[in-house]
Amino acid sequence: MEIKSVELQNGNKLMQAYNHDEQFIHSFFDYRNESRSYPERLSELSGRPFFRKELSSIIRDFMEPFGISEKASEHLGELSENGVVVIGGQQAGILTGPLYSVHKAITVILLAEEKRKELGVPVIPVFWVAGEDHDLNEINHVYTEALGGMTKHKYPEKFILKLMASDATYSHHEMTAFVEGIFRQFGETEHTRALMEEALTAVEMEKTFTGFFVRLMNGLFHEQGLLFIDSAYKPLREFEKNHFAQFITKSGELAGLIVEKEEQFSESGFGKPIEAEHEAAHLFYVHETGRVLLSKKDGAFVNDSTGIRFTSEEMLKIAAEEPWLLSNNVATRPIMQDLVFPVVAFVGGPGEIAYWALLKEAFHLFGIRMPIIVPRVSMTLVSNRAKQAMESTSLTLEDVLAGNVHDTRERFIDSLQNERFEKLLAETESQLKGKYEELAEGSSTAMRQLLEKNLKFHEKQLEYIRRKAEEELLIQHETALRKYSILENELLPEGSLQERIFTPYFFMNQYGPGLVQDLLRQPIKMDGTHQVIYL
Repeated sequence: MEIKSVELQNGNKLMQAYNHDEQFIHSFFDYRNESRSYPERLSELSGRPFFRKELSSIIRDFMEPFGISEKASEHLGELSENGVVVIGGQQAGILTGPLYSVHKAITVILLAEEKRKELGVPVIPVFWVAGEDHDLNEINHVYTEALGGMTKHKYPEKFILKLMASDATYSHHEMTAFVEGIFRQFGETEHTRALMEEALTAVEMEKTFTGFFVRLMNGLFHEQGLLFIDSAYKPLREFEKNHFAQFITKSGELAGLIVEKEEQFSESGFGKPIEAEHEAAHLFYVHETGRVLLSKKDGAFVNDSTGIRFTSEEMLKIAAEEPWLLSNNVATRPIMQDLVFPVVAFVGGPGEIAYWALLKEAFHLFGIRMPIIVPRVSMTLVSNRAKQAMESTSLTLEDVLAGNVHDTRERFIDSLQNERFEKLLAETESQLKGKYEELAEGSSTAMRQLLEKNLKFHEKQLEYIRRKAEEELLIQHETALRKYSILENELLPEGSLQERIFTPYFFMNQYGPGLVQDLLRQPIKMDGTHQVIYL
């Protein structure tokens, strides 16, 4: 492997502000993302109450079915005493979902290891699985490469109710067939059979999207002792009940603060990432029809589509007696996470950092400050075939990521044109038109109409010849043109960074099952630059 850092053109405006704009950071965050912030954050955490032993026990119980490595067990022991955590999370995608899930876990691990050395305290990596999310359309698909571009494969089973990912059970038969089909699309390599068997074993051992995700991820990061917890895990919900009570009693203030902050965020030129409303309760209720969002109306917590209506007293009773029926949204999840865990740093992507920017005063409402926010590492993996394609087309990686492949390919095609053939064809077309115009002179109206119709027929035939000549030309140069497709498909699929499209298994199938462990051994920078890994 080789690694280099590049600055992406047309970078994310928000991330540029977060990395470089002092006023922006002061307005929307409590800490700068720099080493000197960590002792201050540790000092803040030391003055807050955390039920570490109970939390460690809950995580251990959750992870037990997936297998707890020696390193993970050590981390659980440290968490139960005086450890602090670096935490990040993601939805439970099929075959781990897009690469950025793995990139996020890698960032969490590397940052925890770095800060453990710098601070001299146990810093533990934790991955928070968003198993309470119910939009299964965001996680029920996998992309594969095809000659004409990318193909999106959707898991075929339908889920009518708005089930949380941790409650949505899949058909073992359907999921097995789906995963086998994905690996067939990847193409057979020396690694395919072992990787597919590992994935199918996970399919068989689990029954929900969350379980399938955690089993694979736990296997990938077993050696580093990455801890996992599902936000929908019932014992965790029980553990959170007092915090749910706070969210209920302070819901009005919370909603107002977020609306006000989002307005400020929008005025600064960054839009409205969650479209916050004063009526928002920022909580979900797990109803018999699925997970439904609650609003505030006349002092009650309601969902009009289901007819749900709870008084504040009834909501507090639910929090105390059945907290697993309550669920956080994008605004309360970060706060809940920070109330439960001693979070020294949170690792997030650009979208997450956008909505965290709305929460500074919301955190303060609950007597806490936001943790240090660290952008996850962004990476592009370059296979040997992509590297060779760049060399043969004289395109750099920066060219590809800037979206210049299409124009370069068109220029290449233009350069292939048979100018003599095209010239003769154009001359034939012009002469034919001239002769028909001569024939039309002095002819009757009926004859002119017939001649015009006949001319159009011949023009179509000449256009057919032109298309066939172009097709023949493209076939002759198919190998060269295929290189442009490789670059677009692999490095900028669907016009996006590959980390948003491909599952890591696409690259593991080419490189081998040790891909993730080898990535963890690279000198990956967490400085906001884009990391390019040549496999």
